[in-house]
Amino acid sequence: MKLPLLFLAATAAFAQLNGVIDIHVHSGPDSVARSIDALDLAKLAKSRGMRGLVLKNHYEPTASLAYVIRQVVPGIELFGGIDLNRSVGGVNPAAVERMTMMKGGYGRVVWLPTFDAENQVKFSKEDRPFVSVSRNGELLPETKAVIALAAKHHLMLETGHSSAEEGLMILREAKRQGVEHLVVTHAMLAPVRMTTAQMREAASMGAYLEFVYNGVTGVGQEYQLSDYAKAIRDVGAKSCILSSDMGQVGNPLHPDGLAAFFAGLRKEGIPQADIDLMSKTNPALALGLKVN
Repeated sequence: MKLPLLFLAATAAFAQLNGVIDIHVHSGPDSVARSIDALDLAKLAKSRGMRGLVLKNHYEPTASLAYVIRQVVPGIELFGGIDLNRSVGGVNPAAVERMTMMKGGYGRVVWLPTFDAENQVKFSKEDRPFVSVSRNGELLPETKAVIALAAKHHLMLETGHSSAEEGLMILREAKRQGVEHLVVTHAMLAPVRMTTAQMREAASMGAYLEFVYNGVTGVGQEYQLSDYAKAIRDVGAKSCILSSDMGQVGNPLHPDGLAAFFAGLRKEGIPQADIDLMSKTNPALALGLKVN
């Protein structure tokens, strides 16, 4: 499957992506190598007709970066957020509250821990400190406090690299507290690995299941596009979001990856109307934006 995907990326390199919002964008500046910086990416995405990008950094809040780039590249909607890894104090309500105060109001997303998540560290068999979201089958008080802030500030709450079981616990508590915008971060990929039944349960609570191109190509490949297509049919496109999770050196740039992603899904029989729903409408709704 790799060669056809690379071929698709090449042939789709100049495809227009009018109205698409990518909610999973890694870019520079970062403390790890990235294929493009956020400024150049915003210019590129705008030239391809994209509506917006959510800048994600595992270790630094990105609301201020989104604000600055909006001043330089008008005509594309940039958003940021905070990923609750050890560099921001872990599951730290004070850090989330401060992010919501950033000028411009472009800090729209909270990711529960990713690379420092207990589930990730144990999955990777690493011997280092980690950040927990639960203990003995119960969410920790600080996790519930962050969920409360997501409800208060109408943020998009993502489950990060929590386990599938933890993700469902987070969603249940988020629904109880009135969080409006919920996303299961790359639900099929390690170390999350939700089953179809778990994805359906998440969808029944109003959460979106994220499917990322990074999971079916290049350095992060775990699945074939046919696996994604089956899962999307099983869950229903109305509950899915397509994003790139690009930015790794050696992978396609984000717009090229998305164009190849969409072309590959069409080849697997996913209708263009469903692709538009998952890449334009659902991301807008998840961010609390008007649907164009």
